[in-house]
Parts: sequence; C-alpha cells; structure tokens
Amino acid sequence: MSRIGNAPIAVPPGVSVEVDGATVTVAGPKGSLSRTLPERVAVALEDRILRVTRQDDQRQSRALHGLSRALLANMVTGVAEGFVRELLMTGVGYRAALHGSTLELQVGFSHPVRLEAPEGITFEVPDPTRIVVRGIDKEKVGQVAAEIRRVRPPEPYKGKGIRYSDEKIRRKAGKAGVSGR
Repeated sequence: MSRIGNAPIAVPPGVSVEVDGATVTVAGPKGSLSRTLPERVAVALEDRILRVTRQDDQRQSRALHGLSRALLANMVTGVAEGFVRELLMTGVGYRAALHGSTLELQVGFSHPVRLEAPEGITFEVPDPTRIVVRGIDKEKVGQVAAEIRRVRPPEPYKGKGIRYSDEKIRRKAGKAGVSGR
C-alpha cells in the first residue's frame, strides 16, 4: 500500500492539467511543464483532483506509483508557486556577481568561474555572498544548485566554500600540535 502514491493531488485555481494518454501537461501562471509517465501507472483528473493508480502490484509498479505521484505534485507546485534554492558563500574574497543571465563566482581560483543559466532557471544575487536559484522545474533547480555548489564545496576545517542555506557543515578539529619536541 503506497501512502504517497495513493494521496490525491489538489489542483489549485489558475492551474490547468491535460491528460493525454501517458503524457500529462500542467500549465499555470509561472509556465508550463509536460512529462510522459510510465505505462504501468495511469492518471485520472476529476473535480480538480489528480489521482495516480497502478495497473498491478508488482515491485516495479509500486515503485513507479509513488514516483509518478511525486513528480506530478512537483509539476503542479512548480507552475503555481515555483521552486527556490538558496546558496551561501563563506570565505575571504568569495563573492558572486550577475552579468545578464551569467553567474560569475570568485571563489579563490586564479580565474572567475562563469555559469550560464539554463532555460527556465533564473539567478539572483541579493548579497555578494548569497545566490538564489529560481525555476518551475524542481529537478532542474536542484541540479543547477548542485552544480554551483560543486564549484567549491564546503570544507570541514574552516567551513569555506559554497553551501546550501539549510546545510549544516560538520566542522573538524585541525591537527593537534606535536608535543614532546
């Protein structure tokens, strides 16, 4: 019994959903997303409620049931509200700047690192040490934020690097001084 897969998805006002066989298209005030679901699951729209059902109780079908429902819920949330991922930079001289749709990072390398915003993603730099990634596709927002973090991941000794705003860095003690010399 899939708790996630059986949960209904309420479609908010202003969001339209079209189910065409295995393809589901969701359009809202922020944009439009489309996804083709596996044939083991079926989607039904009734009274502005989306329900995902599976055709049998095989292991693969049960796994795809919950996954498909979560993907659809993220699509509905994305076109209605959008998704945001915030990153913080820690380190002397670490800063970010926005030039059009290109994010420029100064993170201790001999050169600035430039990242171009993919389609559907926008960058914001409210402070020189804060980066905000926005978009309607949760998967793409998370992927772009991970690529930014990968430029200079946080290190455990001084805590320098790029981290998510809700990420906790486990700090380590440095080398103990050599005693007895």
